[in-house]
Amino acid sequence: MLIFRQLFDPQSCTYTYLLGDSKSEESVLIDPVFEQARRDAALIHELHLRLLWTLETHVHADHVTGAWLLKRRLGSRIGLSANSGASGADRMLHHGDGLSFGKRQFDVRATPGHTNGCLTYVLDDETMAFTGDCLLIRGSGRTDFQQGDPHAMYSSVHQQIFTLPRTCLLYPGHDYRGLTVTSVEEERLFNPRLGGEIGANDFAGYMNNLGLPHPKKIDVAVPANLRCGQPQGDQPQMTDPLWAPLTFTFSGIWEIQPQFLEDLGNRVQIIDVRECSEYSGALGHIPGARLIPLGELGRRFREINLDNPVVTVCRSGARSAQAVVMLQKEGYTDVANLAGGMLRWRAEGRAVEGGSD
Repeated sequence: MLIFRQLFDPQSCTYTYLLGDSKSEESVLIDPVFEQARRDAALIHELHLRLLWTLETHVHADHVTGAWLLKRRLGSRIGLSANSGASGADRMLHHGDGLSFGKRQFDVRATPGHTNGCLTYVLDDETMAFTGDCLLIRGSGRTDFQQGDPHAMYSSVHQQIFTLPRTCLLYPGHDYRGLTVTSVEEERLFNPRLGGEIGANDFAGYMNNLGLPHPKKIDVAVPANLRCGQPQGDQPQMTDPLWAPLTFTFSGIWEIQPQFLEDLGNRVQIIDVRECSEYSGALGHIPGARLIPLGELGRRFREINLDNPVVTVCRSGARSAQAVVMLQKEGYTDVANLAGGMLRWRAEGRAVEGGSD
């Protein structure tokens, strides 16, 4: 079975795509964003996948890729166009290449026009294609900088994308209106720039008169992406908390496993956010845990020391996850949720005060 997830970065309006083969658990990630690498790694871990490749549709001008950082974290390899001008990739891709994950494969199609190194990745059965900034939903990428060429883009779309089956779903690199997917047939009929009877010269005339400002991050993003996202001097720019071995979940919450919390002892503040009856009830509570019910947390923040790490606890981990979000909004940076809550803590036979067998 094919595993597929469409992910979004709200700052750059970039889509990142995760595809995996459920049997082999091998996966690829298309167009990762540096700031979202931790999120993407968490999802890959939670779905029990192994990331083989990060693939770039082109050298981006509006965000820095997460390819280098994910390679450092997960051991994945980097693939992008041989015509991109970039260095640091593990494989430079050419038109007609194939790239496998499990029993599935991407066929690589060169689709220049937005940049010289634009690629479209077509799934082996031609049911899905990932068009980057070449073809967008009812639009197209820009052609006014970074080797842009409207005539090349027109040819790329009509020869490499519109020749796919009409039912093939097309997933773009961006969308600024909240649209997520389109199809070959839709774009051939309704794309106001490239569909219908619009000719190459009509398209070029339209694109040459867009008059758009350059992307705000272009001076930072392009040089970084020409290094596949590697920071200058090989210095990591995204570090994990050092006060405990934490796990970042796809829901955006740092979690700590029971064994690690037990090892920390009194070096952390444990805040139990259950109700009073639960705190003294059958499950008991962790020795040293302070009771602040979730409903009272908002007016009792000052009782929690900002200088020491905080671990929140509830019955199953749901309410305490909300407590983490509330504490972070109040400026608590070193805060984590106890994975599995008191149910897991008791199931593992760890020390409690009160409670019943």
